[in-house]
Amino acid sequence: MTTTVIDPADQRAPALGRLGWALADGWTIAVRDLQHWRRQPGQLAVGLLFPVLMVVMFGYVLGGGMAIPGGGDYLDFLMPGMFALTMVFGLEATMTAVTTDASRGVTDRFRSLPMARSGVVLGRAVADMLGSVLGLAVMLLCGLAVGWRAHGTLAEALAAVALLLWLRFAFLWLGIFIGLATRDPGVIMAVQILVWPFAFLSNAFVPTSTMPGWLGAVAEVNPMAATVAATRDLFGNPGAQADGWLAEHALLVAVVSPAVMTLVFAALAVRRWQRLER
Repeated sequence: MTTTVIDPADQRAPALGRLGWALADGWTIAVRDLQHWRRQPGQLAVGLLFPVLMVVMFGYVLGGGMAIPGGGDYLDFLMPGMFALTMVFGLEATMTAVTTDASRGVTDRFRSLPMARSGVVLGRAVADMLGSVLGLAVMLLCGLAVGWRAHGTLAEALAAVALLLWLRFAFLWLGIFIGLATRDPGVIMAVQILVWPFAFLSNAFVPTSTMPGWLGAVAEVNPMAATVAATRDLFGNPGAQADGWLAEHALLVAVVSPAVMTLVFAALAVRRWQRLER
């Protein structure tokens, strides 16, 4: 009697079996990435505490000069923006992990193993999301410590947290794809610099209504802006009223735009992984 062994990466394998192998391989890679936290606790601590420093700087140093159109406490206005900003920060860390594995030959070693094609990028995504959950938890505790409160229901607060993590999930696939596509540490530095104008050109720190008309229009189409506006509404925090379809349908845009980003860049990342040179 002969036994046939199905390679999980074989396209002829049943779809359910391939999915199971992909999830198992992805979790193995995720555990490997999480073990780096224990070996580099300083880097983890800096990543968690840097947004807290931003809250202190903007909430207490600059917050005294901020006024919200329609009234409201600036810290309550600021914190949902800082939550979203935390989800966007760290994109370069994902890119660094991907490019480091590629430059050290780890990627080639993974490709030589009988594992699911999507397992490595899926594992990287899982590890990143676990780190993002930890970072968001730290920021929520920071917000509570400085006096921020969620005034909506528990269900609304959980929905807001889900929207923030959904935004992160979309951006991490962008980071994975760029890391695989460039494999150049210089690009990581450029992305790290560009994150700042991207984050500030939004409604995270000030209402878009206080910006010049053309600049406010650009800030409104920032993918982060819809998430910030939707989470402010769900948390029951003050938010300046803004006109336009995007502002009036912030919750819908906050769900759909990350979904589009995820579909596009997740597919591109897996495709790029499959085409990497050995």
